[in-house]
Amino acid sequence: MQIHPIRLVPGDDLRGALEDVLRELDLAAAYVLQGIGSLSVAQLRFAGVDQPAELRGDLEILTLAGSISPDGAHLHMSVADARGQVFGGHVAHGCRVRTTAEILLALLPGHRFAREHDERTGFVELVIRPEPDKV
Repeated sequence: MQIHPIRLVPGDDLRGALEDVLRELDLAAAYVLQGIGSLSVAQLRFAGVDQPAELRGDLEILTLAGSISPDGAHLHMSVADARGQVFGGHVAHGCRVRTTAEILLALLPGHRFAREHDERTGFVELVIRPEPDKV
C-alpha cells in the first residue's frame, strides 16, 4: 500500500478528479481513507433513491471514504450546511470544490478493482483481483 495525499482546488469535480488520479498513476485499485474540505455543490444519492439530490451553498465535507476502480468510484460522504445540518450519501459526479478538498488515498499496486453485477444483491459490486505485474 502506498499513501498518496492530494489537494483539489476550487471548481474541481470531486469524484471525477479522484477517478482521474487512478488513471494518471496507471493503477487499478485505491481507497479514499478520508477527506475534508468544502463544496459549493454536492450531488448525493441517498439510500434507496435512484437519482442524486443537489445541495448548494457553503458546505463543509465532514467525512469522505470509499473505493476507486477503473470502472469508477464508490464513495460515501457527509456534508454540513451553514446551519450545521448534516446530509450524507453516495457521491455522484458534480460535487464542486468551493475552497479546497484535502484527501488521503491508499494506492494498492498489485490489485485490480472492478465493478460487476452481483446476482445476490442485484447491484454492481466491488470485485477484487490480483494484478501481479504491478506489485
